[in-house]
Amino acid sequence: MSARAGEAGRSEAGPLRDRIVATPKLSHRRKAEAALADLVDGADGAGLAAIVAEAPRLRDLLLGVLDHSPFLARLACADRPRLLRLVATAPESAHAGLVATAAASWRQPGDGEDLMRQLRQLRAEAALLVALADLGGLWSVEQVTGALTVFADACVGSAVRFLLAEQGRLGRMLLSDAAEPEAACGLVVLALGKHGAGELNYSSDIDLVVFYDPAAPLREGLEPAPVFLRLTQALVKLLQERTADGYVFRVDLRLRPDPGSTSPAISLPAAFTYYETVGQNWERAAFIKARPIAGDLALGARFLEDLGPFIWRKYFDFATIADIHAMKRQIHVVKGHDVIALAGHDIKLGRGGIREIEFFVQTQQLVFGGRRPALRGKRTLDMLGVLAADGWITPQARDDLSDAYRFLRRLEHRLQMVGDQQTQRLPTEAAELADIAKFAGFASTKALGEALTRVARTVQHHYALLFEEGPALATEAGSLVFTGTSDDPDTLETLVRIGFRDPACTAETIRGWHFGRRAAVTSPRAREVLTELTPALLAALGRTADPDGALAALDAALARMPAAVELLSMLRSNERLLNLFADLLGSAPRLAEIVSERPHVLDVVIDPAFTEDVADLSHLADRVRALIGEPASFEEFLDRSRDAIRLVTFMVGARMLSGIYSAGRAGEAFTIIAETAVASSFEAVSLAFAREHGVVPGGRAVVLGLGRLGSREMTASSDLDLVLLYDYDAARSESDGARPLHASVYYNRLTQRLLSALTVPTRRGRLYEVDMRLRPEGRTGPVATQFKGFVAYHREGAETWERMALTRARVIAGDAELGRSFTAERASILRQRGGAQAVAKDVLAMRALVAKEKGDRDPWDLKLNGGGLMDIEFIAQFLVLAHAAQAPSLIAPEPMAVLAAAERHGFVEPNDAALLRDAHELFTTVLQWQRLAVEGAFDAARVAPTVLTRIAAAAGLPDVRRLQAHLADTRKGVRGAFNRLLA
Repeated sequence: MSARAGEAGRSEAGPLRDRIVATPKLSHRRKAEAALADLVDGADGAGLAAIVAEAPRLRDLLLGVLDHSPFLARLACADRPRLLRLVATAPESAHAGLVATAAASWRQPGDGEDLMRQLRQLRAEAALLVALADLGGLWSVEQVTGALTVFADACVGSAVRFLLAEQGRLGRMLLSDAAEPEAACGLVVLALGKHGAGELNYSSDIDLVVFYDPAAPLREGLEPAPVFLRLTQALVKLLQERTADGYVFRVDLRLRPDPGSTSPAISLPAAFTYYETVGQNWERAAFIKARPIAGDLALGARFLEDLGPFIWRKYFDFATIADIHAMKRQIHVVKGHDVIALAGHDIKLGRGGIREIEFFVQTQQLVFGGRRPALRGKRTLDMLGVLAADGWITPQARDDLSDAYRFLRRLEHRLQMVGDQQTQRLPTEAAELADIAKFAGFASTKALGEALTRVARTVQHHYALLFEEGPALATEAGSLVFTGTSDDPDTLETLVRIGFRDPACTAETIRGWHFGRRAAVTSPRAREVLTELTPALLAALGRTADPDGALAALDAALARMPAAVELLSMLRSNERLLNLFADLLGSAPRLAEIVSERPHVLDVVIDPAFTEDVADLSHLADRVRALIGEPASFEEFLDRSRDAIRLVTFMVGARMLSGIYSAGRAGEAFTIIAETAVASSFEAVSLAFAREHGVVPGGRAVVLGLGRLGSREMTASSDLDLVLLYDYDAARSESDGARPLHASVYYNRLTQRLLSALTVPTRRGRLYEVDMRLRPEGRTGPVATQFKGFVAYHREGAETWERMALTRARVIAGDAELGRSFTAERASILRQRGGAQAVAKDVLAMRALVAKEKGDRDPWDLKLNGGGLMDIEFIAQFLVLAHAAQAPSLIAPEPMAVLAAAERHGFVEPNDAALLRDAHELFTTVLQWQRLAVEGAFDAARVAPTVLTRIAAAAGLPDVRRLQAHLADTRKGVRGAFNRLLA
C-alpha cells in the first residue's frame, strides 16, 4: 500500500470541531434541530451542548448527520461521551488510537465473544469518526479510503492472530512464538479489490483470499485442509456475523481460485498451479491489487512475487491483444447522450462511472505493466499519475479522471452513509434523491444531476479515446446492443421479434453479463466469445418453448459456474450443440432446473463422450463409480454420489433430447444409473456399519429392485421399489464388532442406513425417493426380511398382487450367492400353479381397485389411465402367474420379454401381441418425455405448448391433437386385449 494510505494516521493540529470546512445542506431543518436538541439534552450531553454552542460549524455538521443518515444518527445518540471525545480530538489521533486498539484486541481470553464485541464497538466508533472527517471536509478521498483500509487491516489481523493463538492453546498448531502467533504459521490472508488497493469505500465488503502452506506447523496427525477451513470459517464469523453490536466487515471469499468448487481455504501449491495453468485475465487484474494483510506476511509476499509472471506478462503477446480488444467490445461507450437518468443511476457500473475509470487504468496496467514496473501500483489515482508521467495518457486525462474519481467516490460514500449499505445506486424516489443531493452538498437535485452528467461525460470522453466503440451486435431480426445502463429501443423491438416476452429483463440480463455480474463471463476471453455468440444464442433461445425462462435458466447457471469460456466457445463453433443447449434450457424445464442448481452438469454436453460410447450402456455404471471415486468419509460419499447421479442422469436426458437415445433406451440407462446408486450406497453403508458393529458371521444380504427398477423401465423421476433380504448362520446370530447386534436388528438398522443414504437431503440434494411397501407385511413389517421367511411367505401366504410384484423382482446389489438363491426360489414360486381363472379374477379385482382409488380418466396419465401401461403390465404379470408352470421362459422382469415368450407359446394371439408391443413403445415414449420435461405431475394445461409439440414429434406425430387421438385409440385397443386375455 502506498504512503498515502497512512495519511490518516498523521497528527494534525487542532481537534475536529475546529477544522470543519464543509457541511451537508439540510432538507428537514426543524426535524434535525429537534434531534440535535435531544442529542445534547441531559447530563451526559452537557459537555457536548457546550461545544456545539461554541462551534457553529460543528452544529451544522451534526444537523446534517441527524437530517440525512439514520445510521450515523444512531451511532451519535448511542454514546454521547464517545461523540464528545471524537469532536474534541484531532481525527488523525483518534483514528490512530482506534487502529492501535483494534490491532491489540486479539489478546482477549475466552472463546472470541469479547473480541467480537470489542471489534464491533471499535468499528462503530471508526465509522462515526471517518464520516465526520469526511462530511466536514477534513479529509480528502484518499485519506478517507486509506483510513478505512488501515482499520480493516487491523481488524482482520487481530482476528487472525486471535484464532492462531487459540489453535496454539488447544495444541493444534505448534507456534514458534505465542506473542507473535502469525510468525511462520503457514497461513496467508490476502486482501484484494479496494481493500487490497487501500481504497475501501465507506460500507465496503472486504475481498479476502485465504491460502495455507501444506507444511504448516500442525500437531502430528492433523490434516491442514480441515484445520485451515475451520479457521477461515471462524474468521468470517468473527468479522461478519451480526450481533447486538452490529458487525465489523462483510467478507467476500469469491475471488479465490474456482470459487464454485474449491474450499474457502486453498493450499498455496494448488493456488499457484491454478493461476499458472488456467488463470484468466480478470484474475490477473484482481491480483494487481493483492497484498498480504494477515498471517505469515513474508510467506504471502513470496507467493505474490512468485505469481508475478502470471500477473505481469513479459511480452505483449497476441492473446493479450485479443483479450484487450474483447474487453473494449464488451464495455464500449455509448456516445452522444446529453443527460443521465439520475433516478436509480449506478455511479459504479453506470455510464461514466467508477468502474470505467478503474477499467481504464487496470487494462493499461495489464498491457504495459510487464515491461514498466512503475505501473504495478495498486491505487487508481496513483496509477493515473504514473500513466501520465510515462506518456501513456495526457496530463489533462490524468487530472480530469482523478477529479471525476474523487467526485464519484465522495458521492458513493454519501449513499452508503445513509444506512450503512453497500450500494452505489442513486434513489429512485424524488424525495430521497433530493435528500442525497443535499447530503452531498448540492443545492438541489438538478444541481447534482448537472454535476454528475458533466463528470460522466468527461469520463466517457477519455474512455472512448482508449476503448473505441465496437461494431453493434445484430441479427437478421434487427439490432442487438447491450451497452450502457439504459435500454436501446431498437434492441427491445428486436428481442420481441425473436420471441422474448419481457425484453427489458432480457436486456438487463445481458448487460449484467457485460458488466461482469456473473463470474463465469468476467474473463476477457469469455467476454470476447460471449459478444460474438450473443446474437446466435438469443436466436436459439427464441426458438424454444419459453425463451424468457430459458434465458433465466442460463443466467442462473452462469451465476454458479466458475468459468464458461469453454462452453461458450463450443457453442459458438457448433450450431448443432448451440441448438441442443437452447433446447435443454427451453424445452425441458426439469433439465433447466438441474442446470440452474448444478451448472457443472453442462460439462457432459461439451464432453466428446456425449455422442460416443452410447451403444454399450454399461459405461454409465463405470462413469458413476469413477465420479464417486474414493471419498475420504461417508459424508463425502453422500455428496459425491449425488453429484455423480445428477450428472449422469442429466447426460442421459440430454442424449434423449438430442435423439441419441430412444425413450426405451433411456429407460434402460436410467435403470443402470439407479442400480449403480443402490449398489454403491449399499457398499458404503455396509462398510461404515461394519466399523461400528462388525459383521454377522456367515451373514449375507441382497437388495431387490421391483417395479420399474426391476423391469428396467425407469424414467428421469422414478422412485425406487426396494426390498432387502438377509440370511445368516443361526448358530452365530450376533455381529462381532465393538457394539454387537443380533442379526435381525443388525440388518434392519443396516437397511435404515441404506434408506437414509438414498433419500436424505444433503447440501447436494437427495438421490431418490424409496418405496419399501412391497416387502412382506408392507408398512407394518420390518424393513429387512430374512430370506427363508420371505420364501415361505411367498410360497404359502402371499396374495396375488404380491406375486404380481414378484414377477418384476430382481437382485441389484449384495451377495452373489444369496442372489442366485433368490433367483432360483423366485422362479420356483412363480411356477406354482395358481389356475388361470383364479389369477385372472384377482388381477381384474386389483385393476378395478386401483381405478377406484387413484382414478383412470386423465388422458395424459399413461400409467393409470384405462388401457395404459398398467394394463399392459398386468397382462404380463397375469401371463407369468397363469402359465409359467407350463412355460418357465415366461419368467422375466420385463413386460415385453414376457409378451414375446407368451406369443411363442401361443398364450397371446399375434395381433394382440403386436398391438401391445406398439402400445408399450408409444406409452413409454410419451411417459419418458413427460418425466424428462416436467418435474412432478404432468398437467398439460400448464405445460408450454412447444413441450407438448415436442412430445408429439417424439411419438412420430405432427401435432398434439393427433397425438391425443392416437393415444385414445391405442388405449381402446389395449383395453380390448386386456379384457380378452383375462376374460
